[in-house]
Amino acid sequence: MSLYPLFANLAGRRVLIIGGGEVATRKCQALLKAGAIVHVGSPVLNSTLQTLASAGSIVHLYGRYQTAWLDDAWLVVAATDDDETNRRVASDAQDRRILINVVDDAALSSFQVPAIVDRSPLMIAISSGGAAPMIARQVRERLESLLDQALGPLVSLLDEARGAIRSRYRDLRARRSFYDRIATGRVWQLLRAGRQRAAASELQRTLRLPEAVRSGHVALVGAGPGDPGLLTLRALRALNEADVILHDRLVSAEVLELARRDAQRIEVGKQAGNHHTTQDRIHALMLEHARAGRRVVRLKGGDPFIFGRGGEELEFLRDHGISFEVVPGVTAALACAAYSGVPLTHRDHAHSVQFVTAHCKESLDTLDWNALAAPRQTLAIYMGVAQLDALRTRLVAAGRSGATPAAIIENGTRPQQRVIVTTLGALPESAAAHAVCSPALLIVGEVASFAQTLAWFGAAPVSAPAEAPVSAQQPQRRAERRVA
Repeated sequence: MSLYPLFANLAGRRVLIIGGGEVATRKCQALLKAGAIVHVGSPVLNSTLQTLASAGSIVHLYGRYQTAWLDDAWLVVAATDDDETNRRVASDAQDRRILINVVDDAALSSFQVPAIVDRSPLMIAISSGGAAPMIARQVRERLESLLDQALGPLVSLLDEARGAIRSRYRDLRARRSFYDRIATGRVWQLLRAGRQRAAASELQRTLRLPEAVRSGHVALVGAGPGDPGLLTLRALRALNEADVILHDRLVSAEVLELARRDAQRIEVGKQAGNHHTTQDRIHALMLEHARAGRRVVRLKGGDPFIFGRGGEELEFLRDHGISFEVVPGVTAALACAAYSGVPLTHRDHAHSVQFVTAHCKESLDTLDWNALAAPRQTLAIYMGVAQLDALRTRLVAAGRSGATPAAIIENGTRPQQRVIVTTLGALPESAAAHAVCSPALLIVGEVASFAQTLAWFGAAPVSAPAEAPVSAQQPQRRAERRVA
């Protein structure tokens, strides 16, 4: 360890900054936030520092650096573009045993300013010892994505209750166990939901509970369509807090790889014609693990509230008194269309979009086909690979032209993504010719043709024959005769 890390209390203490430019401004703003009394020495100040000086927030020492400026300083930052001045400041500070940082010059510095992740009062500092500041910033960015903003309120809440916690749990091991429960349980979930008063009440309630009692919790999490880069920050945090992950078949291995390493993973996927895990069994698993005090993530492909039966699962949890939260995901229609260059709405071609599921023939009977066949709209059809012939027949019979562009997006957002651009009339034949398999999303509407010109991800789209088979065109002609 080449540097000794510490956090300095500079509130009400004098800190000297040499320099009046942008770098000096950044240092000044951070020090003011820490409560320091900041003196800035420079012949010229930029507009931000001038405003701070005029408001009395800083003291401006006008002119070139003088050794006397170091009097009563606890800490010094040299932020000029004059190497000679920086060396002189560093030498004088070293002689007086005052901590000195010369920006971008580790050799002249006795301390380094770290990259900061601020979850006040929780603070995380990252330093490369001045060797590679950009790497420290990259690490900070990664930590920013992992650490919830609710950590600050959690630390503040625990600080307020510190006396009561120490009184209730005099044994250090028991106290640590209590903190572990609070940091991952209901209090934490309430803070993440922005309910600070409820969190404070829950903390007090938990303090009165017998030590062995621990409440489970279920997070209903959308995993997106496959690309782990589309996972939300909150979803990533939930995966890293989970004891048990109940995941669908369509959740990609790359997303699961981001989860906590020691979490128990249980596949509960369902596939058309092969429901090897029933919905009742999924409910039972959520209940079993939550009642055992575990943090459960119910991980669904796409978004749990769009054809994901998320509402049913929440109703079940509510009816059984299990606390829950919902973490939305990027649904397949949005992501697959975007990764294929297909705008779901377009000023000239589509003023609306409808999300439709077509996983079985029975579900097709419940749809309003006249509304779905209306012009100038886009249909995003989920789970429709096995029903392409029926979809074509019903849409054309309801008046949608067989020449309407269509796109089949297989494994959207994943490295193996394939896009087949065809027409509504040739849809089943095109899918058969290219051996399309699920997961695949179907887009019907004029915007589907944009895949040929705006595609940017993965392999280039394949253009299938655009001519509609006679069997598909005939219902359309009958419909046209009825209109005439």
